[in-house]
Amino acid sequence: MSDDTEPIREPLQRWLAKRLPGAEKVRVGEFERPTGGFSAVTLLIPIQVLRDGVEHDEQVVLRMETLESAMYPAQAPGLDVEVDIQFRSMQAIRQASSVPIAPLIGYEADASVLGAPFFVMDFVPGEVPRENPIYTQQGFFAEAAPEQRRRLLEDGLRVLADIHRIDWRTADFDWLASAKAEPGMAMQLDIWEHFTRRELGDRVHPGIDSAIEWLRDRLPPDSSIGLCWGDARPGNMIWQDFRCACVTDFENISLGPPELDLGWWLMFDRWSHETYGVDRLPGEPTRDEQRDLYAGFAGRDVADTFYYELFAAVRYAAIVVRVMNRLVDRGDLPGDQRLWLQNPASTCLEQLLEST
Repeated sequence: MSDDTEPIREPLQRWLAKRLPGAEKVRVGEFERPTGGFSAVTLLIPIQVLRDGVEHDEQVVLRMETLESAMYPAQAPGLDVEVDIQFRSMQAIRQASSVPIAPLIGYEADASVLGAPFFVMDFVPGEVPRENPIYTQQGFFAEAAPEQRRRLLEDGLRVLADIHRIDWRTADFDWLASAKAEPGMAMQLDIWEHFTRRELGDRVHPGIDSAIEWLRDRLPPDSSIGLCWGDARPGNMIWQDFRCACVTDFENISLGPPELDLGWWLMFDRWSHETYGVDRLPGEPTRDEQRDLYAGFAGRDVADTFYYELFAAVRYAAIVVRVMNRLVDRGDLPGDQRLWLQNPASTCLEQLLEST
């Protein structure tokens, strides 16, 4: 790890010493920055905690806000600090359900402590399906036995249904509701179209334009309104023995019909297979089978989800535009790059549009 993290070592040690139960002193080890992720700085940190004169080796995860504007659109005015959104969401979900969430150590809103708001949680060991190289080609999922792959996908859909069973009002998620509009599909379409137009500027993305027009012309009634994870996919779960041990990444949490999440999950299944030209591995349920599995766990009928898969692909293509804008602003890409338009997310969107 480069020396850019050294200035936070001492203040982080002091902060942890005040928050870890029974800690007399905390010594922070070498920081490790995992690959992937753009919404926050993530650091894996080994620590030694002195309790009753005995040192204990532990590991924590630090997630710290970047100095750039939020990666996702705000669901309501003022919701623009993504580590705050994550911490509040994880804390509420842990209290309101049995959904596996990492134990939380604390949140710090005061940017003067480490230079930006942050939170710390316990490290949860396990496997994570990677996107580069794609997990359907390499890694523990590709190397697994057919019954293990099926177990993983079944358990992921079970946990997704558990998230959707949370009563968002009882769990105090009212802060996600905007006073300007009723939560639901119409509101989500407005939020994401505004975000997309802002990120594109004067550029034209034909796939997004066609999809938004199609979606607006066919806006469905909401099946129900509940808590939506926002980034539902196997890669945002930590797996132990092919069962979900921890759900992560709640920056894009929202209120809406549960099909928003299911559509995102199924769109990522397409992205992980057809978009990359990867055959479905033995044991992997088809998308229709996954839809039926989710319906069984949720205890209700689920209609065709094509609309929500297409909307998910629009959102994903828009997020890629946002990521590329960030990389240009950082000086990591030239201003005339075309990756904002030519990328696997856009390809997935085009594949879905072919079915309209």
